[in-house]
Amino acid sequence: MPFGPASRLGVSLFDETPPVEWVPGRSQEEAETIIRAIYRQVLGNAYVMESERLAVPESQFKRGELSVREFVRAVAKSELYRSRFFTSCARYRAIELNFRHLLGRPPLDLEEMRSHSTILDTQGFEAEIDSYIDGDEYQSTFGENIVPYIRGYKTEALQSMVQFTHTFQLVRGASSSSLKGDLSGKAPKLNALVIQSTPTAVISPASAGATFSTPPTGARTRLGVDASAGGKVYRIEVTGYRAKTFNNISKFRRSNQVFLVPYEKLSQEYQRIHQQGGVIASITPV
Repeated sequence: MPFGPASRLGVSLFDETPPVEWVPGRSQEEAETIIRAIYRQVLGNAYVMESERLAVPESQFKRGELSVREFVRAVAKSELYRSRFFTSCARYRAIELNFRHLLGRPPLDLEEMRSHSTILDTQGFEAEIDSYIDGDEYQSTFGENIVPYIRGYKTEALQSMVQFTHTFQLVRGASSSSLKGDLSGKAPKLNALVIQSTPTAVISPASAGATFSTPPTGARTRLGVDASAGGKVYRIEVTGYRAKTFNNISKFRRSNQVFLVPYEKLSQEYQRIHQQGGVIASITPV
């Protein structure tokens, strides 16, 4: 496993797996590889027994009757998915897992969570699944033939800092599955964090006391220099990688730098670091 932000922060499983795209006309062996990738993503890396596989949709996909997008829809609407991630989970846990499995990211804000809850109330489970797969975001990101994948764990332009930190809360620990690899299990994980629009600590899972359960929603109070009016200060560790968007060479030339930032300046500092070519390795309350 390469040493870097991905391996240090518990997302190397996704960082080392490039997006998978199906090209019609490929061999049956390649079709089987795509099918396994879809099961792995849509079912949150859970183990699928042979008897649980969807024989009819698989056959239709291999014959070219279903695109990757339609096979993803078939898996997400199956009783296998419904029993694991809907009927047995709290509502907002089910919604946040739908975001993870179908769009590869955490929900953006409370309004986005509410809109999907409304769909469940008024139209039901299948319409909720369709709302992700038929949406513009899915089409523009994955199209018809790219298997959905986890994204958003790398800092990038126009990305919400809160959503960036929530990505780690939602996907780390996926070496077993969406549910078994997380101490939150079937209970909502991001609900309170999304409601309060609270950025969370991004720390190495190997750190002392680190777990995959939801952390406290606030930092400890700090008094004195650099403390905000509310007394909240965050420690940002930045690694010196090349920038892809703004500058060819990162201004962060050392292996890492550390900044202590008051809470109200956190978003501003996040944007500045990205614009100067840095990659955020951790954000922790101090």
